[in-house]
Amino acid sequence: MREFRVPSVVLTGSGSATGVGAVLRSRGYRHAFVVSDPGVLAVGSVAMALERLRGAGLAVTVFDAIPSEPTVRMIDAALAAYRASGADVVVGLGGGSPMDSAKGVAILAGGVEPLPAYEGADKVPPRATPLVCIATTAGTGSEVTRYLAATDEARDRKMLISSWEVLPDIAVVDPDLTLGLPPRYTVSTGIDALTHAVEAYVSKRAQPLSDSLALSAIRRIGGSLRTAYREPDNPEARAEMSLAALEAGIAFCNASVALVHGMARPLGAYFNVPHGLANAVLLARVSAFSAPAAPARYRDVALALGGAGASPEDGARLAAETIADLCRDLEVPSLGGLGVPRHRFDEVVMQMAADAIASGSPANNPRTATAEEIVALYQACY
Repeated sequence: MREFRVPSVVLTGSGSATGVGAVLRSRGYRHAFVVSDPGVLAVGSVAMALERLRGAGLAVTVFDAIPSEPTVRMIDAALAAYRASGADVVVGLGGGSPMDSAKGVAILAGGVEPLPAYEGADKVPPRATPLVCIATTAGTGSEVTRYLAATDEARDRKMLISSWEVLPDIAVVDPDLTLGLPPRYTVSTGIDALTHAVEAYVSKRAQPLSDSLALSAIRRIGGSLRTAYREPDNPEARAEMSLAALEAGIAFCNASVALVHGMARPLGAYFNVPHGLANAVLLARVSAFSAPAAPARYRDVALALGGAGASPEDGARLAAETIADLCRDLEVPSLGGLGVPRHRFDEVVMQMAADAIASGSPANNPRTATAEEIVALYQACY
């Protein structure tokens, strides 16, 4: 038996964010607590979406102190503001950090346990607080996933919470909100979406429904990410990338991720490398490592991404090369190019490998990696 879940409502298409207020009012909600950050709120289309919430008759309280990576303390601060506001629905508005923070508020609102108590799989109790996630980037897929990633400052640890109770009730993917996204964010979020799709497709937990969505996402990314990078206001490229991120998010939510994500999280925890960019640095080399264990799957990835026809064995090589070519065109740097200090990297690389394995994601990879092999992959990406 396979299980496949998505939010109860998914709104897509140009202008869809402006219709959220009417949907919330139709469900009887009166006061929205919006979790975001100042950069997101400064975008004109986002400001319009907020005004439409108010125009639908909703009271709106905004909490905009979310950092680039969510932390337990910041989510606790947002929770306190939510409780003080009297709001009856939580809205995450932004990229992965605001949406993950909103998820934290929603799952904590009805309980007494601190967020770290829910680290791991299926530990979150039933959630009564409704949750809406509105994506302003095309990459994280957080609007349609059961995952929440946050740094616990007390333990200096980036933790992952996985539970169907984290899945939003309403997801909104409006490409208008991504127009003009700067190139570096376009790359980071775009390769994040590609990683979600590739890992969902090659995961040991892949299933037919996730396969179709993953391959569709890879095709869209192969045909539109370079254009979105070069032409930030291209509406067709932005629409394709938004749909790709949505498809990839649903795919990996139901099939899980694998080795790349397991290795990416420690880079965020130890060096504050943004999650999408960490995936971008790792994806080509990890694919080259993994492809021999699933050559037919990686051939499908290569063809979907725009590579030429090949046998499964040649396809495994082609997938890594096609991904590497894309990352080269998008000017994805190395870890050294990101400013990761070599001496500190050498000090913690063994612990990063252990943390990656402990996350559980590498267990889904088609090729099992030892700690020593993970260290070698990290070093090859420096």
